Amino acid sequence: MSYSTADSFRPVTVDDVRGAQKMLSGVARVTAMEGSRHLSQMVGAPVHLKCENLQRTGSFKLRGAYVRIAGLLPEERAAGVVAASAGNHAQGVALASALLGVRSTVFMPKGAPLPKVSATRDYGAEVRLHGQVVDETLAAAQEYAAETGAVFIHPFDHPDIIAGQGTVGLEILEQCPEARTILVGIGGGGLAAGIAVAVKSLRPDVRVVGVQAAGAAAYPPSLAAGRPVSVENPATMADGIKVGRPGDVPFGIVGELVDEVRTVSEDELSAALLLCLERAKLVVEPAGASPVAALLSEPGAFEGPVVAVLSGGNVDPVLMERVLRHGMAAQGRYLAVRLRLTDRPGALATLLGALSVVDANVLDVSHVRTDPRLGLTEAEVELHLETKGPAHCAEVGQALREAGYTVIG
Repeated sequence: MSYSTADSFRPVTVDDVRGAQKMLSGVARVTAMEGSRHLSQMVGAPVHLKCENLQRTGSFKLRGAYVRIAGLLPEERAAGVVAASAGNHAQGVALASALLGVRSTVFMPKGAPLPKVSATRDYGAEVRLHGQVVDETLAAAQEYAAETGAVFIHPFDHPDIIAGQGTVGLEILEQCPEARTILVGIGGGGLAAGIAVAVKSLRPDVRVVGVQAAGAAAYPPSLAAGRPVSVENPATMADGIKVGRPGDVPFGIVGELVDEVRTVSEDELSAALLLCLERAKLVVEPAGASPVAALLSEPGAFEGPVVAVLSGGNVDPVLMERVLRHGMAAQGRYLAVRLRLTDRPGALATLLGALSVVDANVLDVSHVRTDPRLGLTEAEVELHLETKGPAHCAEVGQALREAGYTVIG
């Protein structure tokens, strides 16, 4: 596929996306479109979830990687391919290469989650751990490509990648032809650009909205400047969209075809992940939950029917635990209480009894008797409680005060 990055020329066409769809037949799954009653009630219009978290390798990345590698010349395939990624792109390249009989080498940061490293190896790639951050890993992969002649497979900045990701957009229109708004997470921009090409070519009335994590939002300043600009030290739990600079190729498409780019907070991301798990019974990584976070942020802002693209489900179990706790705290379902009581036998049991009356679940207790701030007969107790929400938190506090306890923090 030939292309230009000139603003007046769209580098990927709907015919490219249709060609990619044919190429991916029998390779990538046509992932499910699930309705969400809870989100529909919140938005006041039908909300559907496009479940790319259930795609092979756990994300949409297989689509673009396969199309890119399948399009290589025979001599390029013989030289092998190389990629750099902390997870999803690594697995997509590894599986695509295995399916096409191409040797693959994937560079991953030394701190990459072990499940993602193991999965990439299991799909057949040679994994090399290098650097502490993706930028260092990327440089190592490009150096390897220059030294060996292996073809570097960029995660988003290539027309073939964008065409492959655009097949998600074709599926959305086939599965939900009445859609009025599509929400999609944006990192480098490959998925959003591909969906926009497919959807706007066939249904220009459909609104395409990109969603970025506020701590790694390179697109808003780039769009304002009219060119890709870098965000220094991007920081977010959503590593799948933690990209410091938009890709040159997707940037032109996003600027032309994506109607709006919104940002969401870390609290909104964790709350969205928790909602997907509890209400939709879907394991979704923070980047994949970003469209749901946008719905939670401003549910009345989107014309329905709405399709939210859950782009991936590869979440490290350790991160999942932290994010779930963060999400529950953001929803007022955790409460930390510090109070003083008389240091006598049975005092702690009496306190716990008062909490049981209001149905607060005690997760952790810290009991301090030796502190210069305490009186001779005093003890300080810090409790971490699981509650049912802000109203229940207020009820717990009121019950403790009525029982004669002084809450000090």
